[in-house]
Order: sequence, then structure tokens, then C-alpha cells
Amino acid sequence: MGSRANLLSNVPTNAGNQVGSIPGAGPSLADLTRPDFPLLAQTACSGQPLIYLDHAATSQKPRQVLATLQHYYDHDNANVHRGAHQLSARATEGFEGARAKTAAFVGAASPHEIVFTRNASEAINLVARSWGDANLKAGDEVLLSVMEHHSNLVPWQLLAARTGCVLRHVGLTESGELDLGDFQAQLNERTRLVSLVQVSNTLGCLNPIAEIATLAHAAGALLLVDACQSLAHLPVDVGQLGADFLVGSSHKLCGPTGMGFLWARESLLEAMPPFLGGGEMIQDVFLGSSTWAGLPHKFEAGTPAIGEAIGMGAALDYLNSLGLERVHAWEQQLTAHLFARLEAIEGLRILGPTPQQQPDRGALAAFSVAGLHANDLAELLDCAGICIRSGHHCTQPLHRHYGLAASARASLSFTTTLEEIDRFAEELIGAIAFLREHS
Repeated sequence: MGSRANLLSNVPTNAGNQVGSIPGAGPSLADLTRPDFPLLAQTACSGQPLIYLDHAATSQKPRQVLATLQHYYDHDNANVHRGAHQLSARATEGFEGARAKTAAFVGAASPHEIVFTRNASEAINLVARSWGDANLKAGDEVLLSVMEHHSNLVPWQLLAARTGCVLRHVGLTESGELDLGDFQAQLNERTRLVSLVQVSNTLGCLNPIAEIATLAHAAGALLLVDACQSLAHLPVDVGQLGADFLVGSSHKLCGPTGMGFLWARESLLEAMPPFLGGGEMIQDVFLGSSTWAGLPHKFEAGTPAIGEAIGMGAALDYLNSLGLERVHAWEQQLTAHLFARLEAIEGLRILGPTPQQQPDRGALAAFSVAGLHANDLAELLDCAGICIRSGHHCTQPLHRHYGLAASARASLSFTTTLEEIDRFAEELIGAIAFLREHS
């Protein structure tokens, strides 16, 4: 392994370029934000600067979020909603303040429309278990797509097994975008729910959610949006999207792990039965029956992830301070540069639309190289201090659609620099050459 690392380290880079800047322009967003992220300043085991290109899997955390978590546990640690003492009051204020921040971040009508969960997967399961079990029966249809993350496939498969509802899946265009014609063809009077990702974690395509919402509602169906890959990269407003449910995950928003949320229209939440039973979610408990707390607490059984919620609130403050329009504009430039470098590599195939085909696409590129395994590429790049993803990215049906067992994925953030993309591309060229020589 050491010899391969040395081989790759000899590949020339563009180290003379100003980090993360555009010639003739001032400091980039990456220049301004990288000092806030201590992890990005470390040296990799290879002795080279660490390059983190796995933001679609989990985002890094700025000092402001880390300081908020530390402050909570140092000064305010107590259970929420239960105590009359000052620590509980401060913890409750921070926890419910994070709910209000989350509501504002997605354009919710009220903080009561935000249900805190462990992650986006739990949020989708909540809808499937609560709304799905109460409303769907044999013959009803749920419309998904072949690009969905496993978290937006498996809960509906379990629902179908329980209720007898039918799952249908929208296909893709040749460019790797949602086939809107196929969507319209499959949408019918039996469709009760449409559940789609806004930005694919593998294809990077941005789905036309507002148009899909109009079509779904005209057919009498509700719409759930998986916004995990969009919330940290572009402005998202549930009213403008026309969604009925939307899920997000803190750890992709520069916040702590183990924290996510469900947004749903208040009228839907009011009509939905609880998902889990226990403390916090009750109004009155008798030996034979119970009544439920008001929204959103009837869906939040037990002691919640208090510090993590407060940390997520700090992460949303941080993103708001940057401005998501500004984030999106910088990441568009980075994505165009990434594609230009990858498209120049012989035998490399990128999944999903190009920035020319879809300028607002996600800031990532999943790719395969003919005759080589993605895991081998990722391992060699790791030897050079570059962290990318390899595998099926929790989208096995999508990979089967393309005849692939796995792909490699580089995913970007506003902290990514042009120099990092250049070094990644050069190291990738060296890794490909090494593997072809030794295969």
C-alpha cells in the first residue's frame, strides 16, 4: 500500500493556484468558510492535506455548532418540558428554539408542523406507519422512482406488505433525469401518495418537485419530498414546492448526527395517529387508555435528542448566515469544474445529467471507470488523503438499472476548493493508470 501511495503522490498538481478562488476574483466562499471547519485543516495519514469529498454522505461541522453542543452540555443539560427549574427551562427554550428555526428554514406555517426524529429515515417511516397504515388499503398505489435512496423504498415495501397497497416506480431519461412522461403515465386515480427525492444522491439530478406536486394533487394524491440532498445546497420552501410532507437530516446540514425532522401540513399531522408510545407524547394516561399531547409532541415519545436538536439549530443559523443562494452559486461553479475534469478522463462514465443539461443539478458526480472497481479507486485515493464514496450509495436498484454493482462518488460543499478538485482529478488519473497497469 505504501508504494501505491508514493506513486500517486508523484502526480503533478495545481498547487500554485490560489485555493478555492477564481482568477481575477476576490476570496471565494470556500476561502471564507474553511477556517470554521477544524476537521478540514488536518493532515491525512499520507502526510498530504486531507481532502474531503464525501459531503453527500455526511457534512462536516463548523466550530459554531461544536461550541453550541459544548455549551449545552456545560451549562444547560436537563430534560425538556418536564422540569420547573432553570436548567430545564433553558434546555426547553433551546430545544423549541431549534424547532422554530427548522420551521423557518423550510418555510413552514408553524413550528407545530415540525416533528423531530432521529433522522430522515425515521421521518419517512413515521409517515408510512402513521399516515400509511391509517389511510392505505389493498389496491391503493404509492408512486416512487428507480433513483430513490433505500430509505425512500424500504418503508413503502413494508407498508405494501402490511396493507396490500401497490408500489410503482417512475423510470429515467437517457440523461439520467426523472422521466416526467413516465410519471404522468403511471399517475392515476388509484395513486394515493407520491414520494420522491428532490436531489438524487447518485445522479445529482434536481427533480421538478413543484410541477410534480401540481400533477399529484390534480390526481388526488399527496406528495412526500426527501430533501436530504437539497436542504444544505439551495433554498427550499415547502409552500413553493407544494409538498405535503418533507424530510431532512441534521448531519447533512452541518449539524450533529442522530437528528432529523419531518415537516407536514398541520391538518395532516392532526389526523395522523401516534407512531410511538411512551412519555412526552401523552396528555393523560390511565391504566386502560391514554390521550395524546398536541402537535408536534404526540409524535415525539421519550426523551429527545436535546443537544443534537440545539446543535442543528446552530447549523441552520450558520447556513442562513452564508445565504443558500450564495452557497448554490458557488457550488454550481465547483460542479462545472468537477465535470470538466472528469469528462476529460478516458473510459470514465458519469451518472446523471451534466451541468450543461441541468445547471441546477446537485454538487456531486457518481462515476464508473471501465474495467475497474470503484472500491479500488477509492482505496488508492484514500492513500493520497482524498476521501470519496464508493459502493451503491444506498441506491442498489438504480445501480442495477445502469448495470453496475457500484460506483465512485465525489460530492462537494461550499468549503470545497478548485484546487481540491484539480488534485482529486490528477490523483484519480494516476489511480486509474496504476490499476490498469497492474490488472
